[in-house]
Amino acid sequence: QVQLVESGGGLVQAGGSLRLSCAASGRTLSRYSTGWFRQAPGKEREFVAAIIWAAGRTTYADSVKGRFTISRDDAKNTVYLQMNSLKPEDTAVYYCASAPVSGSYSYTRLSEFDYWGQGTQVTVSS
Repeated sequence: QVQLVESGGGLVQAGGSLRLSCAASGRTLSRYSTGWFRQAPGKEREFVAAIIWAAGRTTYADSVKGRFTISRDDAKNTVYLQMNSLKPEDTAVYYCASAPVSGSYSYTRLSEFDYWGQGTQVTVSS
C-alpha cells in the first residue's frame, strides 16, 4: 500500500522560509513523478511544483518560480519543497502526490496523480 506523509508546515512571517517533506512508503519515488499542490480556503487545489521521475527534471507554477525549490533524496525516499520569500498568499494546505510514468503527462494536473498525502498547513502572516 502506498502512503505519502507530509510534514514541515507551520506558521511563518512574510519573507520567511519553510521546508516541507513528503516521505513515501510502498513506492520508490525515483521511479515516479512527485508533485506538490496547495489548496487555500474557498479555492480549488492548484499545482505548485513537480519533480519528474528518474531524470529529476522539475517544473513550477509561475507564482512560485524563483522562490520554491523541489528536490528529492532517493536514499530517504523523500521529496522536499523548500519555500523561501513566503508571502501571505502562499497560505494553504500543501499536499504531495505521486504519479506514474507517462509520456503524455505534464505532471501539473491533479488527475495525473494517483496517490496523495493528507496535507500540511502552511500559514504566512503579514
